[in-house]
Amino acid sequence: MILDAVNLNGATVRLVLEDGRIAAIEPMPGPATQTAIPLPVEPHVHLDKAFTIHRARADRLGLFGAIEAMAADKARWTPLDLLTRIEDGMAEAWAAGCRAVRTHIDWTEPAVPLAWEVAAEVAEEWADRMMLVRASLSPIDLLGDPGHGPKIAERVARDGQVLGAFIYRHPGLEDGIPFVFDLAERHDLWLDFHVDEGLEVEAAALDLITAEATRRGMGDRVLCGHACSLSIRSDADRAIDALAASGVALTVMPTTNLYLQDMTPGRSPRLRGLAPAQELRAAGVPVLLGTDNVRDPFYPMGVHDPLESLRLAALAAHLDPAEWLGAITEAPARALGLAPQPLAVGEPADFLLFPAPDLLSALARPGVPRQVWRAGCPHAEGVAP
Repeated sequence: MILDAVNLNGATVRLVLEDGRIAAIEPMPGPATQTAIPLPVEPHVHLDKAFTIHRARADRLGLFGAIEAMAADKARWTPLDLLTRIEDGMAEAWAAGCRAVRTHIDWTEPAVPLAWEVAAEVAEEWADRMMLVRASLSPIDLLGDPGHGPKIAERVARDGQVLGAFIYRHPGLEDGIPFVFDLAERHDLWLDFHVDEGLEVEAAALDLITAEATRRGMGDRVLCGHACSLSIRSDADRAIDALAASGVALTVMPTTNLYLQDMTPGRSPRLRGLAPAQELRAAGVPVLLGTDNVRDPFYPMGVHDPLESLRLAALAAHLDPAEWLGAITEAPARALGLAPQPLAVGEPADFLLFPAPDLLSALARPGVPRQVWRAGCPHAEGVAP
């Protein structure tokens, strides 16, 4: 198989594909007519919550109104309901071209959640197509409880998954965060934190996570998400420098954070609520873009498609899509412990192909057409509805 006039990293090339791999990359004269990029990796979604907006409306605005609405909806979470919604989310991500997905699973009570078990079944079913990684999501006061946290960590470790916590202005963080790191060290677990998802300057748990990861040399095993308060903290530069030195990566979620942050009845938002992606990356922090919530009380629209996250981030954070492509490909792959898959000779012929001369042109309009190539064959066109 030969693909001519392909824009690959800014150069016009011919791609020669053989036996599911890239056999040759040959320079070509003239302009490109199509663009190839590596398959994206999705580092942060909530498949257990997805597609519930039609039945789970928040009674009050903002993050905690969404949390309350979601908690009420859990009474409807049967095995069939969860299986259907999680499968639908995976199908969207597959059609979008993802090579791997990390989903958070709410774990708000000591017992193992039904969604954890159902997601495990889905992961096994999809194992030969697309990796699904589960990250437990417990309030820090539950995971940091000596009576409950060790049992949660033991189960997560038994399943070979990721330990996670939600932290927002909780009391006792000076003890709770080190305790969670203790659990991770004891069971050789990776960590994933929802942290500082709000616009109060005193929300600074990220600093404690950074310090603990640095002290233990665990930064490359820790991923944080949100850190919205960094956008308004007067000491953000210091916090960002410390984060960069720690090796901890940060996921920015343009959909949910733009939607929920600075949400006030009868008033247009003044603040974007996004962590300062440009300053973070300039300091050396690995910055990822995540889809987060899809069609649930946290974000009532959306699709499981990292390209849509890149498009919205380009608008909201003033990013050049071509310069930030790594935030949905290489950076999330590394943060999830996967080897990046560059488009190079000898590598798998897995990529997205757009009928456009460059990435900016491909992202210029919603519903970007694409071909998803896996093992040297086009598997799908477009994004599943």
